[in-house]
Amino acid sequence: MSRVAQPRPQVAPLRRLEPGDAVALVSPASWSDESWLAESVATVESWGFKARLGKHADDRFGYMAGGDPERASDLNVAIRDPEVRAILTLRGGSGSLRLLRDVDTDALRADPKPLIGFSDITALHQVWHQAGVPSVHGAVAGTRAETVLRLLRGETGEPVRRDNGQYGAYLTTTGTASGPLFGGNLEMLARSVGIVDNDLDGHVLLLEIHRTVGLGMVDRALTQLLLSGALDGISGVAVGTLEGFDDYEDRGWNVLDVLRDRLSPLGVPILAGLPLGHLEDPVSVPLGVECELDADAGTLTVAALSA
Repeated sequence: MSRVAQPRPQVAPLRRLEPGDAVALVSPASWSDESWLAESVATVESWGFKARLGKHADDRFGYMAGGDPERASDLNVAIRDPEVRAILTLRGGSGSLRLLRDVDTDALRADPKPLIGFSDITALHQVWHQAGVPSVHGAVAGTRAETVLRLLRGETGEPVRRDNGQYGAYLTTTGTASGPLFGGNLEMLARSVGIVDNDLDGHVLLLEIHRTVGLGMVDRALTQLLLSGALDGISGVAVGTLEGFDDYEDRGWNVLDVLRDRLSPLGVPILAGLPLGHLEDPVSVPLGVECELDADAGTLTVAALSA
């Protein structure tokens, strides 16, 4: 497979959404039940936008929302439609990685619009990052769903604050860092090495980790990113949820031991315990725009998504 894109160009300006703009709802990964599709459409319409449900958004092909051509088609139809000003992915799961070489990046660069999603959608966020188009790590779910609305309107979100009660918060070190924020699901970032060349020099790396197997998965993924050079030059690390790891140990180590061992040699500030990722009420943040990480204050402040 050829690599997805050439080195990342300058960040494209996005237009803030206005009432009446269209938002596409697509399923590039796993499928959702009918109630979630209906709830998502209702939420988007309650914000004053036109909801455009992808033609194949409720298809089913095993654990994916239809075959690869159908899922890619819905994504590209949304990218190419000048009336669509944002693309909301209905859920993660599995399947986004299959679509990396099918995204119409020329159309995306010609008409930049943000992608919204997290977890498996990290695979596609990398395509947006390569194209120089900001996106949103998050979801229209939970009590903080309207964070996405504020971001689409061009508002600057409130600083994301460390939750000292969240597992892993004490992984936080000291110091400050700045630069564009980019990252997402650790496994998806590692799986994309050799397919997507992420230039993260000067970036603050966002990581959220979902336990599917043991600590070895985390070690292998971080080691792959380190040895590939993908993390060369990063300025800081923002750590979100570590779902499924809070009661898990392997021969005396937990996931924090692995993270500390693999990330400490980078010599950059780490801010952990952020409510980003697999949570009932996740915070949504822009990717590809400037941020300020303050490990001492326990805050991550991210610039506006749109001009």
